[in-house]
Amino acid sequence: MSYLIDTSILGRLANVADVSHPVALRAVAELHRRGEVLQITPQNLIEFRNVATRPKALNGLGLTAAEAEAKASAFEAAFPLLAETPDIYPAWKALVGTLGVIGKQVYDARLVVVCQIHGVSHLFTFNLAHFMRLAASGPGIVVVDPATV
Repeated sequence: MSYLIDTSILGRLANVADVSHPVALRAVAELHRRGEVLQITPQNLIEFRNVATRPKALNGLGLTAAEAEAKASAFEAAFPLLAETPDIYPAWKALVGTLGVIGKQVYDARLVVVCQIHGVSHLFTFNLAHFMRLAASGPGIVVVDPATV
């Protein structure tokens, strides 16, 4: 099976002080042990840089640009990067239009569409509520909580 790793996982992998870091690390290790394919998208890396370089007081990791880049490079080395394709935008536009997606959830909808376009069957996230309605649209995608791996 193939899994798209959400930015919520990357953020916890990068932050050893986060209470969910061990859960994320153990789940990734277990999925690798099972031979599952774990992938990321350019969007994940863009979102990660946002979180990584945002001050801790504003719910970020407080990393420097160089530290964030080093961690992002490590993620790129560890997880295959799904390509941006011209099919993503029209599919995203259709999904947000059909479901009336607004606000920050438009980014989550894009990740769901990336899964659909690339045939990724599972979305691996700590933010289950963000993805459940979106993932059920079209060809269903299984939303996976790291605590259940």
